[in-house]
Amino acid sequence: PRILVAEDNPSNYKLVEVLLRRDYTLLHAWDGAEAVELFRTRGADLVLMDISMPVMDGYEAFARIRELAPSLPIIALTAYAFEADRQRMFDAGFDDCLAKPLRADVLRTKIARLLGIE
Repeated sequence: PRILVAEDNPSNYKLVEVLLRRDYTLLHAWDGAEAVELFRTRGADLVLMDISMPVMDGYEAFARIRELAPSLPIIALTAYAFEADRQRMFDAGFDDCLAKPLRADVLRTKIARLLGIE
């Protein structure tokens, strides 16, 4: 399966890459606008979407990708771990959310569940 990772921080992307590259094909977008364009041109089976990015934030990129693929699983990645922040992500329509720093086991489990490959 192909995962689009929208993440502007190089070290955060590197962690995701190390955790997932053996099991998934990864596409990397450095900002929300690039994520939308990469999804439009290359597609993906799941998106990991950082919330705070330059050019276009994760909420806007999420909305635009959702217009193109209403049932695509999209997981929010955020440094904001407060319950109100999590609720805002779920209210926006994200399928799940993960707080940074990411835990490998939780990341893998959520992706497998959303892709139906548990």
